[in-house]
Amino acid sequence: MTTDVSNVASLDSIQDSMPYDHEMLFEKIKTELSKFGLTPNQSKVFLYLEKYGSSTATQISKVLKVPRTETYHLLTNLQNKGIVSATFQHPIKFTALPLDKAIGALINAEKERVKNLENQEKSLVELWGALPSFKVNKEEIKDGRFQMLQGINQMSGKIKEMVTSAKDTIQVLASEKDFMKFYHTGYLEWIRDSKVDVQLVSSSSDKTSYIFDGTLIDKVKRMPLKVKEDLCFIIKDDEQAILFMKNTNEASQNILAMWTDSYSMVYTLKLLFTYVWSNSRYLNAEKND
Repeated sequence: MTTDVSNVASLDSIQDSMPYDHEMLFEKIKTELSKFGLTPNQSKVFLYLEKYGSSTATQISKVLKVPRTETYHLLTNLQNKGIVSATFQHPIKFTALPLDKAIGALINAEKERVKNLENQEKSLVELWGALPSFKVNKEEIKDGRFQMLQGINQMSGKIKEMVTSAKDTIQVLASEKDFMKFYHTGYLEWIRDSKVDVQLVSSSSDKTSYIFDGTLIDKVKRMPLKVKEDLCFIIKDDEQAILFMKNTNEASQNILAMWTDSYSMVYTLKLLFTYVWSNSRYLNAEKND
């Protein structure tokens, strides 16, 4: 399918002329594509080509109201990502891969990038180790540290590190919605595979209790109704904690949490967890009643 030059003027406001629900879908797809490394304008050009067929840079520039120079730059980047191709004819026409194939190409490229980074890790660490240390103040930090984590990727790395390095205990207090997110992101699998003592407090109802099936079901208690559901934190070995800054409805890239090894903060969360745990009842016991 190609875009006729005579139709360009009538396509000047493609997005503006869309029905509201279609416009919302278009915006959602653009947002989702950002997770795969595309900028808003790259997504706009790619989606236009995918939906309306092959076009010249001039047509794309006019229809999407993007400066011509930037349009060529966007098309070059999309070609480099392997999701847009160009013809040898004059004027050059550009064509997009089908969306499913384009996402596959972007994922494979990201996998290759991560693989290359892993291969470079050892040599980079060796190079850094060859340099002398210039630290003047070697005094230990006694008051604890904290780190803000934004987005599911940052959190996943920190949670996996905590769970896999735990030596004694992992304690989690979270709402039903939070535990469902933990289930879908694989956090519960990491906790299930850990060799330490696990204690979980949840507001999970019977319809979602299946996420704890197996070895976890005996480690879960249902929190009392009087406990607010906007609490969510993970404690490791009484030494580290991740406290989620709540908004369950946030998109995964906007979720915010704080990691800390501050003794006073971890101790406070531990006291809260112990209180709720002691006033909660095992899910398994409720099922057997």
